[in-house]
Amino acid sequence: MFSLTNLLIAFGGGIFGASLGAVPAFAFVGVLVLVGVAIQAAGGGGDFLGTVAFGYFGPHVGGFAAGVAAAGFAASRGKLDSGRNVGVGLMLNHPDVLLIGGLFGLVGYVINWLFGLVGFAWTDTVALTVATSGIIVRLIWGKTGVMGKVTNGQTRYAAFANNLMQNLVLGLGVGLFSAALVVGVGVNNGGSILGFGFSAASLIFAIMGLKIPATHHISLPAAVATVASGGLLWGAIFGILGALVGEFWGNSLNDHGDTHIDPPAATIATLTSLSLLLAFIGVYQLIPLF
Repeated sequence: MFSLTNLLIAFGGGIFGASLGAVPAFAFVGVLVLVGVAIQAAGGGGDFLGTVAFGYFGPHVGGFAAGVAAAGFAASRGKLDSGRNVGVGLMLNHPDVLLIGGLFGLVGYVINWLFGLVGFAWTDTVALTVATSGIIVRLIWGKTGVMGKVTNGQTRYAAFANNLMQNLVLGLGVGLFSAALVVGVGVNNGGSILGFGFSAASLIFAIMGLKIPATHHISLPAAVATVASGGLLWGAIFGILGALVGEFWGNSLNDHGDTHIDPPAATIATLTSLSLLLAFIGVYQLIPLF
C-alpha cells in the first residue's frame, strides 16, 4: 500500500542497505526470510515475510538495489574502484553515496508499486524492480550501455559455453532441493520461499571470501514451478533453467558493463513469467511430473 510512511521507511532502508553494501544487505534479506519462515511455520502467519523481508527491506529497496545504485554513483565520482563492486559496504565517509542509496530505496518502492498498480501479476515484481533499477543506474552513471561493451578478443557468451555442464549440475541439485522443501515443508509453512532464504543467506560465506555461487535465481523459480505444478521434477527443470538463464543474463547485461545489472533478478522475473504462462495454458496439467 502506497503511503508517506512507507516512502520514509524505503528511504531509510536504502541508506541502511547502501551502508552495508548490496550483497551483504541481500544476505541479510536471506536471514530475514529464514526468520519469517520460522514465524510462519510456528503459526504466526506470513506478515513478517511480506512486510519486512520483501517489503520494508526487500531486495528492491534497501536489501540490494540501493547498494547497487550507491556503488554505481560512487564509482562515477571516483570514490569506489568499480560500479560492479557490490560486495562491500559503502561507509566511505561520503554521505552523498548513502543518500543515493536512500533515493534509490524510494525509486525501488515506487517502481514496484507501479508494477503492482498496472497488474503485473504475471511476474515477480520485486525481481523485475531490481533489474529495472539496475538498468536505470547503468543509464545514469555507467558508460558502457545497457548490454555493456565486449572488449577486443572477447566473446560475449564464452562463459555460457564454458560453464554449461557446471550450471546444469548446479541447477539440477539446487532445483531439486528447493522443490523438495516446497513438498516437504508445505506452502502454508513457508516451504515455497525456504530455498530462496537458504540461497540468499548462503552469500554470507561469499562475503567472507569463500567461492560460494549465487543460487537464489535457481531455488526461487524451482519453488514457483513446484507450487504451480505440484511436481518435484518440474522444480528440477526450472532449477536447471534458472542456472542457464542466469548465465545468459549475466553475459548479456552484467559481465561487460561498468555497473551492476542483476542477472538473478532478471532470471527470476523471466522464469516466474514462464512458469505462470505454463500454468495458464495447462502444460503442468497436461504433463504432470511428480
